[in-house]
Amino acid sequence: MVLVAADICGVNEVYRVGGAQAIAALAYGTKTIEPVRKIVGPGSKYVTAAKILVSTDVAIDMPAGPSEVLILADESADARLIAFDMISQAEHGIDSVAGLITTSKKVALQVQDYLSKIVIFS
Repeated sequence: MVLVAADICGVNEVYRVGGAQAIAALAYGTKTIEPVRKIVGPGSKYVTAAKILVSTDVAIDMPAGPSEVLILADESADARLIAFDMISQAEHGIDSVAGLITTSKKVALQVQDYLSKIVIFS
């Protein structure tokens, strides 16, 4: 979906890179990556620190902190979607927080079950 959206917007180059080193590559360029005009998106505390460091030379969206989400759900909530929402925030780093408050024991147990099947805990 991201590539389709990029194509619709006229993007002609896409790089699959990550981490603080990617921020430097995007800001200053490499042999294979041209410098960009703006760096956007979430990342770990190292990515955030890198974005702050390069922000004097290239625009950034913001120095985002750890991701946090708190989901409030009743018995009508889709436990699978809750689990996916929690994972999408928690994947940004070990200091991210994802929580659920629910009035339904059934939903709580279903979310717990989905998380245990999807996430590899180390």
